[in-house]
Amino acid sequence: MDALNSLMDGFGTALTPVNLLWAALGVLLGTAIGVLPGIGPAMAVALLLPVTYGLEPVGAFIMFAGIYYGAMFGGSTTSILLNTPGESAAVVAAMEGNPMAKAGRGAQALAAAAIGHFAGGLIGTVLLVALAPTVADLAVDIGAPDYFAIMVLAFIAVTSVLGSSRIRGLASLLIGLTLGLVGLDQMTGQQRLTFGSLQLADGIDVVIVAVGLFAIGEALWVAAHLRRSTGKPIPVGRPWLGRDDVRRTWRSWLRGPLIGFPFGAIPAGGAEIPTFLSYAAEKRLSKHPDDWGKGAIEGVAGPESAASASAAGTLVSMLTLGLPTTAVAAVMLAAFQQYGIQPGPLLFEREPDLVWGLIASLFVGMVLLLALNLPLAPVWAKLLRIPRPYLYAGILFFAAVGAYAVGGEVIDLVILLIIGLIGFGMRRYGLPVLPAVIGVILGPNAEQQLRRALQISDGSVSGLVNTPFSVTVYAVTALILLWPLLRALVTRVRAKPQPAAK
Repeated sequence: MDALNSLMDGFGTALTPVNLLWAALGVLLGTAIGVLPGIGPAMAVALLLPVTYGLEPVGAFIMFAGIYYGAMFGGSTTSILLNTPGESAAVVAAMEGNPMAKAGRGAQALAAAAIGHFAGGLIGTVLLVALAPTVADLAVDIGAPDYFAIMVLAFIAVTSVLGSSRIRGLASLLIGLTLGLVGLDQMTGQQRLTFGSLQLADGIDVVIVAVGLFAIGEALWVAAHLRRSTGKPIPVGRPWLGRDDVRRTWRSWLRGPLIGFPFGAIPAGGAEIPTFLSYAAEKRLSKHPDDWGKGAIEGVAGPESAASASAAGTLVSMLTLGLPTTAVAAVMLAAFQQYGIQPGPLLFEREPDLVWGLIASLFVGMVLLLALNLPLAPVWAKLLRIPRPYLYAGILFFAAVGAYAVGGEVIDLVILLIIGLIGFGMRRYGLPVLPAVIGVILGPNAEQQLRRALQISDGSVSGLVNTPFSVTVYAVTALILLWPLLRALVTRVRAKPQPAAK
């Protein structure tokens, strides 16, 4: 009841005209910035930090939260329509959303994503209010072996459900892990796969890899096939969700937060891991297995709901522990310090107006985001009416601008082209793109947690399975690996003819 009363006071703060204006501005800016490849929510918040010096802390953080949620949705818009993720959390949306758009169902994919963001954010924020201390305690207790086990689960789950074979999925994952090795060793400082180039010492940015594999690879693939067939505009289709669409997605909207929220609260990859795991879970539970890879709407609804809920989970650790679990949270932590405020267990007591006003503004921002993006879904989808040669020329331009914006180095454009050629080759030989992206995102973190766990256990492999949490995760991983064999065995036993009764 105390939390509910505090939340009501927070709504009194968030619903003032000035704070409503900041929330609306944040949502608009976040959506616009999320659409541009390479400029994610973290960069947007960082760029706006100097602008907020003259603002009251409550208004500044309400705007930052709006940018965070808006950018996550904006990233999925180009991911669905143009196969060009605006930020890393939107990578999974391209897997089923882009085939839907090519089939003339882009508006439905955007609507499913918008409602998924609303449902995930709403449920996640309710859980933030109710479970913040509990989840924060859980996050503190999770160690390096547990983080590594979670990442192994993400690797296996994604490579097992994508592509025409597991071998191709693992080959794609190895490509991603190799790209993730480029740069300085995080523990020893040794250069790896940099070929003596100082520009590669910082590694290859995830956004460049995602845009290269998805956007450049797709553009080259389309260009290679336009010689044989004339590119025609893609129809938009009817701009609403039908009854069958809602029947297939409502469970996905509700399942997403159960995966996204806990992962947002622990420093294990931000929104990337839960979106991958949500995709894998939805594919396993789907009653329409033949639609996957061709435009299964559940593959958009579940991961987008999980991504939005993970944003609420991120705020749990930042507000209650002062622990930033994502790049956006790290920038927001710097903003707190800019105002002389230290997030932590005492923040709810010392700054109740700020904290509860911020939490209440999340509810307001989600309503504004839904009201803004649902009517715009058919408008965004009309981008697909542009003839494909012009459309993909524009994609190449914005992809290059986004890649250059990441580091401001010409070499980033060269890397983008090389990775685009790798993406083209992966399409040519039937390798799924997503495992490569997850390898780049999670590979360095997985390596770091593995080495930490082995250091703690003095090099003993048993140190990787010395907690109940890690043992449970490895058991789930083993089940995923063995499930096809078990299913084949059960099918064979059932099909075996029974001896006739004498």
